[in-house]
Amino acid sequence: MEEDNKKQAKTAPELPLINRELSWLAFNYRVLQEAQDKSVPLLERIKFMAIFSSNLDEYFKVRVATLKRLIKLKKKTRQKLDEDPSDTFDQVIEEVKRQQEEFGKVFRESVLADLREHDIHLLTETELNPEQQKWVKEYFRETLEDQLLPIILDDTDTHLFLKDQTVYLGIHMMEPTEKDQKPERFAMLEIPTKKIGSRFVKLPTVEGKRYVMFIDDVIRFCLTLLFPQYTKFDAHAVKVSRDAELDIEEEVSGNLMAKIRKSLKKRETGYPARLLYDPETPKVLLDRMMKHTAITEEELVEGSKYHNFRDFFQFPDFNLPDLKYTPQPTLIHPELEKEKSMIAAMQKKDYVVHYPYQSFEYVLRLFNEAASDPKVTAMSATLYRVADKSAIAKALVKAAKNGKLVTVVVELKARFDEESNIFWAGKLQKAGANVIFGVPDLKVHSKLGLITRNENGKLVNYAYLSTGNYNEDTSKIYADHALFTSDPRLTKDMEQVFEFFIDRQPDKKFKHLLVAPVNMRQSFVKLVDREMKNAQKGLPASMILKMNALQDERMIKKLYAASQAGVKIKLLVRGICCLVPGVEGISENIEVRSIVDRYLEHARVYIFHNNGEEKYYIASADWMTRNLSRRVEVAFPLYQKNLVEEVRTLIDFQLRDDTKARNIDNTYAHMADNADVRSQYASYDYLRNLVPKEAEPALIQEA
Repeated sequence: MEEDNKKQAKTAPELPLINRELSWLAFNYRVLQEAQDKSVPLLERIKFMAIFSSNLDEYFKVRVATLKRLIKLKKKTRQKLDEDPSDTFDQVIEEVKRQQEEFGKVFRESVLADLREHDIHLLTETELNPEQQKWVKEYFRETLEDQLLPIILDDTDTHLFLKDQTVYLGIHMMEPTEKDQKPERFAMLEIPTKKIGSRFVKLPTVEGKRYVMFIDDVIRFCLTLLFPQYTKFDAHAVKVSRDAELDIEEEVSGNLMAKIRKSLKKRETGYPARLLYDPETPKVLLDRMMKHTAITEEELVEGSKYHNFRDFFQFPDFNLPDLKYTPQPTLIHPELEKEKSMIAAMQKKDYVVHYPYQSFEYVLRLFNEAASDPKVTAMSATLYRVADKSAIAKALVKAAKNGKLVTVVVELKARFDEESNIFWAGKLQKAGANVIFGVPDLKVHSKLGLITRNENGKLVNYAYLSTGNYNEDTSKIYADHALFTSDPRLTKDMEQVFEFFIDRQPDKKFKHLLVAPVNMRQSFVKLVDREMKNAQKGLPASMILKMNALQDERMIKKLYAASQAGVKIKLLVRGICCLVPGVEGISENIEVRSIVDRYLEHARVYIFHNNGEEKYYIASADWMTRNLSRRVEVAFPLYQKNLVEEVRTLIDFQLRDDTKARNIDNTYAHMADNADVRSQYASYDYLRNLVPKEAEPALIQEA
């Protein structure tokens, strides 16, 4: 196993690299580009604004909070870092400010205008006619007033704790109704989005015109009802994002679940990474709020009038399907659909299912079938991010209750999913399953399932390997690949992976799977080296590498060396990419493209030319240092010819995409042959054409 405690060698100064933080911000800007794209249906553009906002919230809670921690290190310690965190922080804040300004402009000048064109009017507190004013006041009294708990900000130094990711209104009250009252008062109140169930309220439709308001503005309009002692008000929103990085000392002994629970409580009280505020907020009100919340100038970040744009996921659709993507009914797998038994099907050959185009039901069928099959003796799985009402976890509970030997590796350190994972870990333990809480110093990120069956006295294994989580919710929006196999070459290695989870001994040997941190990095390096040797011999040499993120400096350096050796490299990188393509003498043989579209590209696919005998690996791992060195990841080969051809077809669509593919500078890619390909739609059409004609009516009915 790799020794992670040895510091990674610093990259040579001349090696061109894009700063990781700025590269991530460039990715999030691609999300914002989707909100700007008029060819995207209007309500979907609003969702992309919500995604942009949600991504940025998480970024501040994790990455910016980490930068702040690094800045607080002693000077001698900071000097050991590759980059000055203060410089990086300044660049991040500058770029965030630029993007926020563009975000506000898109919202005001594009989205709101287009909503009005479709007779959807997002009203403010100043735009209500008399009938609407009456309706809003009644709604406030009946629904909102009892949910509001104003906190007066008096002249004392009383400390007010602001909840993480929660919008508050800071209120400046003026012009009292009675002479003996204070000339001004200050207060804060929480916008009760969770209690109400939405950030928006729909007003009555009049003559085909649809009206909607932020709850914030409903409260602003009704402040005289809430504070009848005053007649004039200034009310502006603020929101704090708190440090969400869990500082967990991962030990072999000790109760990790208890540590996680304790850290989750700390997350709510973590130090503030950002206070987003309305730049129109009067200084007197902002100063009063800062005084009572212990927020300093250092945490202030300019926002807009409204915060938590992620709440736009709840924006009402007014039953207007034309303003959303045309439904794409989930496709059946043409062969698996004919099989009554998943296990019987897997005895014949391997299958790959492509989410979200094809149904996630096949993995549910496999686990439920195995849980009830009297011949199944054992089931093992790794759970990283499961759905709240996880059908997979329920099947494993059922298997344990049915007397199967169930081993489940639950990753309690899956950021922002810890609580759900703790819940299911408890359910599984109660049912009698052997629950393993990850591996010390390593995060278990692989997505594996292994079923052992007694067939005529012989134990036979069936395996499920995927790039995506066991999550029926995200399988509808994340583009992933999953392999169903009983190939003993793979299942034997899978046994070794689960043995590692149990005995934690790093001496495992893998002949076919690439497993981080045991042999994955070394194996990828050898595959790249082989292409370099072939190029030097004058043989064809190329690689197609698809991943979510490329950050590991050693792998980037290896790709630069391959480019210099003449290897043609095509990269599909959705998010962070620290590699700089097209640099003369270094990376002129490397192309980088990124696709952001209707679905989240989540699959990792690694294709090596290998002198005409191509090698295909599907993986859970990106080429980031954490994936290759500090996580348990698995890359699995495709051996079956029809599956190789299928995956290659989908990858080729992405390489030819000239509709949603961007270059490294976020400009749209244009193909020389004017291909006019939108890869996600081309993938769906390709897989739909595999569906027998007689099955199509069911798909239409589902849509």
